[in-house]
Amino acid sequence: MDLFYEGGISKMHDFISETAKYGAVVSGPRVITEETRARMREVLKDIQSGAFARDWILENQAGKPRYSAMLNADRQHPIEKTGAALRARMAWLKSPTNA
Repeated sequence: MDLFYEGGISKMHDFISETAKYGAVVSGPRVITEETRARMREVLKDIQSGAFARDWILENQAGKPRYSAMLNADRQHPIEKTGAALRARMAWLKSPTNA
């Protein structure tokens, strides 16, 4: 995201693998559809109108029950177990003190 923020898609493409670039140009149009764009416009409208901020303030005042439940659901998602198993096989992710 930092690369995208700093220089858009072009800069991001300068720093990612050819495989990742190929995946982006081949798969991106299948993922970002008109329906996706419409949903993104709805989210932007919530931000611009203040609805998102009001919801977040109320969620905090209530002790964050929905937020906590959604974070927990993310942590329990099968992709987390798969990701942990894959990362365990990536020796370059292990620091010398954790190896």
